[in-house]
Amino acid sequence: MSAFSSVNPATGSIVWTGCAAGPGEVAEVVARARAAFPGWSRTPLSEREAVLRRFAGVLEARKAALTAAISLEVGKPPWEAAAEVRTMIAKVDISARAYARRCEEFAEGPAVTRFRPHGAVAVFGPFNFPGHLPNGHIVPALLAGNTVVFKPSEQAPFVAELTAAAWGEAGLPPGVLNLVQGGRETGALLAEHPDIDGLFFTGSNRTGRRLADAFARTPGKILALEMGGNNPLVVWEPADLRAAALLTVQSAYATAGQRCTCARRLVVPDGASGEAFVAEIVDLIKTIVVGAPTDRPEPFMGPVISARVAEEVLRAQDTLIAAGGQARVRARALKPGTGLLSPGLVDVTSVSGRSDEEIFGPLLQVIRVPDFDAALAEANATRFGLAAGLIGGDRGLYERFRAGVRAGIVNWNQPLTGASSRAPFGGIGESGNHRPSAFFAADYCSYPVASLEEPELKLPAQYPAGLSKA
Repeated sequence: MSAFSSVNPATGSIVWTGCAAGPGEVAEVVARARAAFPGWSRTPLSEREAVLRRFAGVLEARKAALTAAISLEVGKPPWEAAAEVRTMIAKVDISARAYARRCEEFAEGPAVTRFRPHGAVAVFGPFNFPGHLPNGHIVPALLAGNTVVFKPSEQAPFVAELTAAAWGEAGLPPGVLNLVQGGRETGALLAEHPDIDGLFFTGSNRTGRRLADAFARTPGKILALEMGGNNPLVVWEPADLRAAALLTVQSAYATAGQRCTCARRLVVPDGASGEAFVAEIVDLIKTIVVGAPTDRPEPFMGPVISARVAEEVLRAQDTLIAAGGQARVRARALKPGTGLLSPGLVDVTSVSGRSDEEIFGPLLQVIRVPDFDAALAEANATRFGLAAGLIGGDRGLYERFRAGVRAGIVNWNQPLTGASSRAPFGGIGESGNHRPSAFFAADYCSYPVASLEEPELKLPAQYPAGLSKA
């Protein structure tokens, strides 16, 4: 076991210190999860749901502490951290409705379909929503009857500790949820453990691809991946420039650009209308308040997760500018040794061979195109396919966009970062592996079992050809 710490990205101060689990600790928690599975999976659904609802009640009672922990550990302003906790609470009711709708036992004559949990599954959580995103896997997994080994991001262990404690307070039986702390090495030990029955992951494309390669050798295990995207936002001659600019800023810079659905590429018409909109964006960006969660008034945007990540975002900006990009608003480090960055906007229209990478921070790239066909082509010029959005246009233009763009989430006149837990959440291409979460998480948390059943044993009315009644 080795010690590690999480750091407040707004100040550089240590938030939590603990030890990363090694092979023995990982094996122990997996064994606990497997031992607890028979009892939990045989617990009636109504009783499992009752535990989940008590968990929601504990979150409600502890929401101030959890909100403060999210702000402290990952730098979210209090308004945004509080919204994350509310989403965690709401997830229980949404998951119950989703399971009832998508996994309800049904019969057609003698054919009966029922749903069964996989077993002991691993959940890997990210740092950008340290409560909400792992919760989006854990809640439906437990409801379906699985047991869980939860490895949070090494950058958000404190939030995970509070969440696990809430499950314990809700009366979840021992071994049903097991927390294991650590970084990449701990994650690899868990992912490769032969006794897990699946893994649910939200995080980077790089890590997701490694998991996909590893799980290709074990087709009997379920793997659900959500891996972000190089998301396009097309703004096409909107009637209200200010409204469009507000939606764009929310799409690109919410959570300091650290949402999987954040706009990375802003596609606008070449010419006067596109320039007028970019000028509106430039003016609005300059009003964005960036700061620590403790600042008053509250900032719109907190820090990125670390000083190292801040440096990576600035290097990516420098690379684009060196290749011919024009900095309309240059992102800058605001406080040495922290993740505090001002938002950036770079026109990359003249940059050839642009890298199709997700820059996970507050840096938006502008691309000017001659017509809407070119806008649609640019939107699809990515190996990813998580989210795409259109601002402006009429219903006909939107239908053309919706039918032609390749993404699992397609929004119109809404922030690209807007997504509903009452709908599926996931993408195509290298954004995922066709296991959307949110309302559809129920689908990968269990599997269907088909049966032909006849309660009364009797001779058939007609014997099959070639068989004798004698």
